[in-house]
Amino acid sequence: MIEITRSLRIPDSELRLEYSRSTGPGGQNVNKLETRVTILFDVEGSPSLSETQRDRIHAGLRTRITKKGILRVTSQRHRTQAANRNAAMERFIDLLKDAIRPVRKRKPTKPTKASNQRRLDSKKKRADSKRGRGGRWEG
Repeated sequence: MIEITRSLRIPDSELRLEYSRSTGPGGQNVNKLETRVTILFDVEGSPSLSETQRDRIHAGLRTRITKKGILRVTSQRHRTQAANRNAAMERFIDLLKDAIRPVRKRKPTKPTKASNQRRLDSKKKRADSKRGRGGRWEG
């Protein structure tokens, strides 16, 4: 059982792990061992997700989700399969946490009178310095 938040736990049976040959560090092992780890999670077919969570995941992770609704998280940074599996799992948990967090609405604010006055003063000062550059040349 993978705990994403207190209210969301995903059973291991809903995740599929794929292993493949990796690029990057590993020396001669790069060509022999399958150290790249890809976690596949079916967002569309997961009974663990509510509709709201599913919608938020689709909105936040749309570039990582295939047309069939499968989320892919890959790691090939480390030399060993176990380290890549742990890294991919941490990344998976972080991505889901961020995706299901509700987005706060922005409250529009008005500039204060003091900030408005500072802005106008700086504009006047700038205009004065530019105006001082003009004039006739006598020479």
